Amino acid sequence: MVTVASPIRAAVLERVPHGFFGRTGGVSTGLYAGLNVGLGSDDDDAAVRANRAAAVEAVAPGTCLLTPYQIHSARCVTVREPFAERPEADALVTDRTGLALGVVTADCAPVLLADVAANVVGAAHAGWKGALGGVTDATIAAMIALGAQAERIVAAVGPCIARTSYEVDDTFRRRFEDADRDNERFFADARGGHHRFDLEGYVVHRLATAGVTRVAALGLDTYPDDQRFFSYRRATHRGEPGYGRQIAIIAPAG
Repeated sequence: MVTVASPIRAAVLERVPHGFFGRTGGVSTGLYAGLNVGLGSDDDDAAVRANRAAAVEAVAPGTCLLTPYQIHSARCVTVREPFAERPEADALVTDRTGLALGVVTADCAPVLLADVAANVVGAAHAGWKGALGGVTDATIAAMIALGAQAERIVAAVGPCIARTSYEVDDTFRRRFEDADRDNERFFADARGGHHRFDLEGYVVHRLATAGVTRVAALGLDTYPDDQRFFSYRRATHRGEPGYGRQIAIIAPAG
């Protein structure tokens, strides 16, 4: 039997089955030790699938877990039934009970959204490219197309790399300032020619700008805590040959 730690939950989503997972529990070993759910990793495929099954059972027992083939885009797909081949996208929405939506991350921001009255939910993977491109905007628009209302949508931003751990260069910063000069507030000066970027704060800003009035930012940094979370940047800095992924899951209320 695969064990998982209790998922991290957000109070704004308390009426909806959901959870953000780290690496605690699971059956993966070695470099991927813990609850690695990354189908694209070099981990044992059977272990990854067992970990994914255990995670969805901990959040929404008996549902079918669906995750996209993530490409760091702003593309959102509306799901009405299980799919055999994962669509290339970075967000999914649904209003169908029996389905659970998930996104995997390893420093990028997982965003879970719900309109309880419409029984519409969404899950988005917001790395910097997707966040800047508008993946949360696309998710909200797709939810509205299913009957949700922006002012009723609540959202939570799960574990992701924090400003203190996310150093970027001038070129990176200019991308955001070229899109909106006010984006300079999400950067803090670091060593010469470098800055620290607040991904979580930027994602919260994009959600609020799109009309979501209740957003929970969990404030959990994936980079420094190697016992609790996987981190792409940490693995890169350590020269490790691979890295695991954690998952965030949401499902319409039954």
